[in-house]
Amino acid sequence: MAQSASRSNFVLLHPDDSCAVAVRALAKGSNLRLPNGSEVLLSSEILAGHKFAVVDIGVGEPIKKYGWSIGNCTSPIRVGEHIHSHNLRCDHQVDLEVLATETPEPPRPIAGRSFRGFVRTNGRVGTRNYIGIISTVNCSASVSRMVARHFTPEKLKGFPNVDGVVAFRHDSGCGMAYEGIKHKTLSRVLAGMANHPNIGAYLLIGLGCEQNTIGHLIGEHQLVQIQSPSSASLQKSPPTLSMQDAGGTRATVERAIQYVHDLLPQANAFQRETVDASHLVLGTKCGGSDGYSGITANPALGSAVDSLVALGGTAILAETTELYGAEQLLTRRARNKAIALKLLERIEWWKWYSGIYGEEFDNNPSVGNKAGGLTTIIEKSLGAATKGGSTAMEEVYQYAEQVRSKGLVVMDTPGFDPVCVTGMIAGGANMVVFTTGRGSCFGSKPTPSIKVSTNTSLYQRMPEDMDLDAGTIIDGESIASVGDRILDKILEVASGEKTKSELLGYGDDEFAPWSLGPTL
Repeated sequence: MAQSASRSNFVLLHPDDSCAVAVRALAKGSNLRLPNGSEVLLSSEILAGHKFAVVDIGVGEPIKKYGWSIGNCTSPIRVGEHIHSHNLRCDHQVDLEVLATETPEPPRPIAGRSFRGFVRTNGRVGTRNYIGIISTVNCSASVSRMVARHFTPEKLKGFPNVDGVVAFRHDSGCGMAYEGIKHKTLSRVLAGMANHPNIGAYLLIGLGCEQNTIGHLIGEHQLVQIQSPSSASLQKSPPTLSMQDAGGTRATVERAIQYVHDLLPQANAFQRETVDASHLVLGTKCGGSDGYSGITANPALGSAVDSLVALGGTAILAETTELYGAEQLLTRRARNKAIALKLLERIEWWKWYSGIYGEEFDNNPSVGNKAGGLTTIIEKSLGAATKGGSTAMEEVYQYAEQVRSKGLVVMDTPGFDPVCVTGMIAGGANMVVFTTGRGSCFGSKPTPSIKVSTNTSLYQRMPEDMDLDAGTIIDGESIASVGDRILDKILEVASGEKTKSELLGYGDDEFAPWSLGPTL
């Protein structure tokens, strides 16, 4: 993808594009000069983030942005006219031929970057050190919340290495087929939280008669009690409580509180130590996207991802519903054809799945997305895919599947923020970077989320929520420079610096496992 050509008030993202993007509100009658020397007279006001034609476009012709078609023209468009939902419709065919045709060579390794993390006995490294209260079913959700809320910062003062006690609550656990898709997905998520490198110890709480039984969860995923550095190497079964056996709500809460008191010294025994940056597993997310997202924050995050891969780390690109229309950018650079086909299979599955409910991919751009200048899912996807940088796609994972590969990988998730991030965290992400143009407020324990604004106006309007401003790219800072700032912030936060969302107290309500399949 070519670098953008900026004319201070607009950007032309590729020489072949038939539209440009306003980076500031442009008045009707403005006369703009394109990089090739031709002039464009705007026939209407163009809001910031919105598109205008730089060539005449006929009905049925593709409208190009980023050098790729974002859909077809539905009515004649003259130079200088606004391009949006009134004259552009989604039209995309998946290319089945571009499979591993442009696989890049591995990036030149980068050495010398590190962070201070919690090294677990299995070799994984945490960026935070929480105790998790994991509810196996919605019936034990309130009990889990009561237990976690008992452990206020005041009660944890004697345990400086523990970041807190967090309850992983959800709305499922029954009403589903045993070993069905809903059951397997939930089980994968909960096991991923129990085994997460940011969890220093955990307790499982169930009712006792749910489909998603504690015994099934432990046996299916071979859960063990997390060992502290000073404990014996013998692996024991994790602590569990059944409300039916413990004597009901109050009795279970009391026993669980005592369990956590016993776990606190174990979790506190972990201390931060300097480790190589290759231990980072980064989840990438864009939410509340706007017309700037694919120009500033997302490509800057992609630059940081390239650096992380060169450091030997892992980056997860998710949101399958927001890769449709840009999947060719990934299948072209897949490590091999089999991996490329995995992504295409997921896209075909999503077509089938959404079709059951009478929906389609182009229902995805939200009202806020469209107000910010995005028109079709293809346009949104082309901007979203830039978060993945430029290295080879090494693997494609199911939702919440444990990520084992190094480098850039894709995880199949919905685009909805909490569900998407929950899957990546359950898969092992110990850091998250979240880009936004509309001000999405987000955090998800036990993994810190760095918020990057796509435009400076947002950064100035919501300073308590945004960690970094990528809108500086519009004013001349390079994408690589902002990418370096993002990578520096990742390492600082991984070492213990609090994000804005952590300081505000986000993270307890964003745990949202994907509820796949029927509720019975």
